[in-house]
Amino acid sequence: MKHKIEIFSAGCKTCKDTIATVKKLAGSEHEVIVHDMHHEEIATRAAQHGVKSVPAVVINGKLAGCCGGRGVEEHVLREALR
Repeated sequence: MKHKIEIFSAGCKTCKDTIATVKKLAGSEHEVIVHDMHHEEIATRAAQHGVKSVPAVVINGKLAGCCGGRGVEEHVLREALR
C-alpha cells in the first residue's frame, strides 16, 4: 500500500535530519511531501492535523507518533509504513 507522507519542517537541523530519514525509509514506494512552516497556509494546514512542534510527520492525513520533536524514532515510522 502506497502511503502519502507529509513532513512539516522549519528548516532546522533536526527537521533536515528527519526529512532525510523519512525519505530513506519511505523509498520510492511512498509519496513524500515536505512542507515549509514559514508559509502561513502551511502552518494553518499543520494546525488542522494537530501539529504542535516541528519536525512533524503526517501519514495518510494522520499525525504520526514517530517524530515528536527530537527526530525520528525509526522503528515507529517503519511500523506506520507497513
